[in-house]
Amino acid sequence: MAHQVLNLAMIVCSALMIWKGLMVPGDILFLHMGHAPFRAGDIVVADREIPIVHRILKVHEKVSGEVDVLTKGDNNAVDDRGLCAPVCRRPELDQQAARYLPYIGMVTIIMNDYPLVKYALVGIMGLFVLTTRE
Repeated sequence: MAHQVLNLAMIVCSALMIWKGLMVPGDILFLHMGHAPFRAGDIVVADREIPIVHRILKVHEKVSGEVDVLTKGDNNAVDDRGLCAPVCRRPELDQQAARYLPYIGMVTIIMNDYPLVKYALVGIMGLFVLTTRE
């Protein structure tokens, strides 16, 4: 039963993400290294020093079989023509998002931005370890 509820939640979250175009810092993505054809709306990860997660706006298939895509970050005002000149090619986009968990990664972001929160959480966990008996 729990598996079915989780599966339903993932489907609903994925549908909302595609419908609303909502990806924010702190979302955790589950990626796969697929060679499935790209479609507008797919979320892909560009192979850079710092991975870039963006959504595909347009797919351009050439006669030669090469595929170029135009991407845009959900929180960006303009597309990525300035990042990938003129468009991104398939080898640069090595992973596609299969599922995602919204806001779960915010814990890590908060702990990095506010070190006192990190120390407090470590202290609380240490206190639980010391006071818990089996």
